[in-house]
Amino acid sequence: MTAPEHAWLPRALCDDSCVRAGGAPPSRRVIASLRATVRITSALMLLMVVPLLAVPLPGRSRVQRLYCRTFLRCLGVRITVSGGPIRNLRGVLVVSGHVSWIDIFVIGAVLPGAFVARADLIDWPALGLAARIMKVIPIDRASLRRLPQVVAQVADRLRNGQTVVAFPEGTTWCGLAYGQFRPAMFQAAVDAGRPVQPLRLTYHHRDGRPSTVTAFVGEDTLWQSLSRTVRARLTVVDIEVASLELPGTDRRELAARCEVAVRGQIAPRFAHAHAHALAG
Repeated sequence: MTAPEHAWLPRALCDDSCVRAGGAPPSRRVIASLRATVRITSALMLLMVVPLLAVPLPGRSRVQRLYCRTFLRCLGVRITVSGGPIRNLRGVLVVSGHVSWIDIFVIGAVLPGAFVARADLIDWPALGLAARIMKVIPIDRASLRRLPQVVAQVADRLRNGQTVVAFPEGTTWCGLAYGQFRPAMFQAAVDAGRPVQPLRLTYHHRDGRPSTVTAFVGEDTLWQSLSRTVRARLTVVDIEVASLELPGTDRRELAARCEVAVRGQIAPRFAHAHAHALAG
């Protein structure tokens, strides 16, 4: 039986119409299909060795960064990093906007840590094993009463010096339109007295145009999202590292500061129709 939805449940306005796959012209469809086959095969082979990430070896975080970056390259996704330096700090809450399941590997390529992610992620084929090894903290978005337990778990990990990554929008958007940062997860940083590292993720095509190819929205399935991504000639995601934010004592004020840092400016959120126009 499906749990009833609550009024507080974050909902994105984005749907299938937001996604522009950028299909290849007829003359290049065979090449695109071959490229997709090679990429999916490479990614699946890489997922077969994911249990090695659980081995407690020296430099494990470096191995995880390399693994995530290699996995992304198999999908045809490249990373660039801009803004401030990647600080090698312990016990930091990392936050960003949320576009796709790919975000986990993108952030894992620069700041390995535990992720707060949808509870059913651990049941996904192949990717579920990677999620468990990367110590995902599952959150059931339909269960409000369990939220304080998740926040307390995140706070404990921060106190113990572990980096934790959360997506405060609470759901995925297409990356052109976006949602408000919910303050709940920021309470963990306040309780633990640990700083927050905002990251701004921007997906675009090789020519610099904004891309929604990797978006995981609406009625999307994992296979549909994966298929679009591997068929694209190249997807580039820029990770802009903002300044660290001190926790303070007010989770709402902290969430507002981090949202401004992630969006890059104080501005109203993109209207849904405007996002469609930009994606076209």
